[in-house]
Amino acid sequence: MSSTLFTDAMALTPAGDGVYDGVLNEHWTIGPKVHGGAMLALCANAARTEHGGGVEPIAISGNFLWAPDPGPMRVVTTVRKRGRRVSLIDVELNQGDRTAVRAAVTLGDPEHHVPPLLSVNPVIPLMQPEPPPGLEPIGPGHRMADIVHLAHGCDIRPSLTTMEPRADGGPPVIEYWVRPKGTPPDVLFALLCGDVSAPVTFGVNRFGWAPTVQLTAYLRARPADGWLRVLCTTVQIGQDWFDEDHIVVDCEGHIVVQSRQLAMVPGA
Repeated sequence: MSSTLFTDAMALTPAGDGVYDGVLNEHWTIGPKVHGGAMLALCANAARTEHGGGVEPIAISGNFLWAPDPGPMRVVTTVRKRGRRVSLIDVELNQGDRTAVRAAVTLGDPEHHVPPLLSVNPVIPLMQPEPPPGLEPIGPGHRMADIVHLAHGCDIRPSLTTMEPRADGGPPVIEYWVRPKGTPPDVLFALLCGDVSAPVTFGVNRFGWAPTVQLTAYLRARPADGWLRVLCTTVQIGQDWFDEDHIVVDCEGHIVVQSRQLAMVPGA
């Protein structure tokens, strides 16, 4: 049985020439397949490691080509620009002879805890810094436990009532509280949380696998130690394609990650 710690799941071993070996961890999966946010976090970690020098992945744009199974994988990095403030590294996450994810990772120094010139933060009025009393974590007996295996490595508490179709016919607004087990949340975990929600298609009674095709995430700040609040929304759910946005806010009220993805609507 492999480790459930997020930091262990992100471990990479240099293999030379910008190549890193690692393992797609069985605990960081949705159903049988590796979680897309975990794979993006691995790509971001490879880029950060290859660059060195105290930078962080301030933006990452990933295309998902294939859904790999847990097991050995290899990450290949290509430095496109190494600048004074902004660098760019391309990353391929491969398993066997197939590429699962191609990502472009922009590296720099995220803003520290200084007041923004302007901030429109929809999470603060909707979600308190900690989960409300009685909100059940995903675990044994929870209706999502057989699918969301991430719960082995993080305390994840979804508000199930926000996943249901709204009586007024309005768009779904899904709420989560998440933190890793055994370690404070870091930049990589915050990026993973930019893809942590169940599909917004739950709000129109479309369930099942909703494969992500493309996801772009921005790291706005390093997270403080505590719960991360995740608000998931959508602009449009089409017949074939839908968009899904995440805003991740730390316990101090700072926006740490914003993400948007394009995914496929599950069949009726």
